[in-house]
Amino acid sequence: MKIIKKIAVRKVVTDQSKEQLEEEYQFKIFKLEQECDQLKFEQKKLEQQSTGNKDEIAAKFKKRIDSRKDHIKWYQYKLEQLDSLPLDSEVEDGEIEALIDIEEGMSWHELNEQKSITVKDGIIIKIT
Repeated sequence: MKIIKKIAVRKVVTDQSKEQLEEEYQFKIFKLEQECDQLKFEQKKLEQQSTGNKDEIAAKFKKRIDSRKDHIKWYQYKLEQLDSLPLDSEVEDGEIEALIDIEEGMSWHELNEQKSITVKDGIIIKIT
């Protein structure tokens, strides 16, 4: 029988990976700022077209914009933390799902142990 199990992916911090993460975070911040601008534009457009309650429209858009601003703050924090990370340290880089064969008689405890994959500059260096 096969089951799907989540496996942690860790990334070794190198100069190359730092640059890559910095670019990724900067791009995400840029996209979120664009979304905020677009939402403000849509809000003004709706307020001009609507004869209904403008406070309601403003509240809905404020909630959506605030959510994106919170994400921007999070990525800015991650950028600050990135600068202080020492080289060759490991950081979590998400999870992947793996297909695992199981059979009768296997140790359930060993199957449930946390497995991980360690990646350095795009190359898998360790599977535990």
